Amino acid sequence: MRAITQNALGGSEVLELVEVERPEPAMGEILVKVHAAGLNPVDWKVRTYGALTGAPAPFTVGWDVSGTVAAVGPGVQLYRVGDEVYGMPRFPHFAGAYAEYVTAPARHFAPKPAGLSHEEAAALPLAALTAYQSLVDVADLQAGQRVLIHAAAGGVGHLAVQIAKAKGAYVIATASAAKLEYVRGIGADEVIDYTAGDFTEQVSGVDVVLDGVGGDYAARSAAVVRDGGHLVILPSAAELPASELARINAGFNIVEPDLGGLKAITALVEAGQLKPTVAETYALEDAGKAHESLEPGRTIGKIVLTVV
Repeated sequence: MRAITQNALGGSEVLELVEVERPEPAMGEILVKVHAAGLNPVDWKVRTYGALTGAPAPFTVGWDVSGTVAAVGPGVQLYRVGDEVYGMPRFPHFAGAYAEYVTAPARHFAPKPAGLSHEEAAALPLAALTAYQSLVDVADLQAGQRVLIHAAAGGVGHLAVQIAKAKGAYVIATASAAKLEYVRGIGADEVIDYTAGDFTEQVSGVDVVLDGVGGDYAARSAAVVRDGGHLVILPSAAELPASELARINAGFNIVEPDLGGLKAITALVEAGQLKPTVAETYALEDAGKAHESLEPGRTIGKIVLTVV
């Protein structure tokens, strides 16, 4: 099968299209023929700086997959050959999604949402699970609560806005001026142009903040959370003043494969409450070009590789 691999860390030029042996599903696993693979910022960061688990090169990046079941391993009863599935297998271990086939535990996938193309479905798993687990599982977001979502036009952000609205929350979103109308269009109740001023001067007392930016955003965001509220940090385990840690619930959250979460996301999609935005698609062999578009972090929604 064809796959993208890298033998060294570095820029997009290290990504190579190669022929490798097709994997076989082990006990409890399925083999998925990949129709599309979604890109996420973690992809280029691992390509540049190395594996989250410390595994050395060579490796194949990518986690978001949408495709069809090509084979099932012993003990698998959830799926049959030909079923359409999507998921974020094995994270933070390698899934090898930039390839024509992947194997993973069956419960790392869910049935693909009806009505979505494979490209749209591949845009969902990692980003949507990150948003869902952060807002629903960690912060226990409730109807009527106020949530501040940073980078609201990005991969995680644009899905988090929609998930929060589906939960009945009042959504405040930060984005650049050019993206404000888009963010309003997907459901934000209030928008803030982060380039025009400090958001801490425009909002306070929120119940939940989802910080997908990093840097000094964590400490600044903590200041606008009400006592007992939640600050969920995605990029890294940022340091916060002890006074803030005593006042609010704050911490770094890493996404996990999650069949229940995927099914909840599918339900939102099929209810018309969640729709991914696919900004660009690239062929598998153009993965390097896709990374060049991904890396600046200016994309609205997601970038996807079309494999089949």
